[in-house]
Amino acid sequence: MRLLTGMLILALAATGLAASADAQKQRVPYYASIEASKARMRTGPGREFPASWLYQRSGLPIRVIAVYKEWRKVEDPDGASGWMQANLLSDTRTGYVMGSEAELLEKPQFGAKLLWRAAPGVVGRISKCARGWCWIDVRGRGGYVEANRLWGVDRDEVIG
Repeated sequence: MRLLTGMLILALAATGLAASADAQKQRVPYYASIEASKARMRTGPGREFPASWLYQRSGLPIRVIAVYKEWRKVEDPDGASGWMQANLLSDTRTGYVMGSEAELLEKPQFGAKLLWRAAPGVVGRISKCARGWCWIDVRGRGGYVEANRLWGVDRDEVIG
């Protein structure tokens, strides 16, 4: 039993190291999201630097603009920038509704059936984007939104 537990721990550690190595190879800039329920943005890449912001919004999209060891320099949707530990972030793509209310449509085209409306500041999970449209899911309610209405994806980016 002890051997099985040890092997499981080693396998999980190896998986985490591989994921960390993949994140190190990712070209900046790239989008990610905050995974932790509480995440501090710091003025420099280390715990000795003071915190400039405390984020309490898991899923908020961020843009990684630099990498230093296990730290990522990030920007948030409001333009604030600073450093966060990589283990507080996720590769899960999310989008933040900008400007006015966004319409979530049944198909990726103007005039398609309206499914939902999302207020400015709403965050949802992005599963695919193509030709200027993204499928976004907000707590089980999904639809297509124009990519230029979302912070967390580039206008012509293809996802999925």
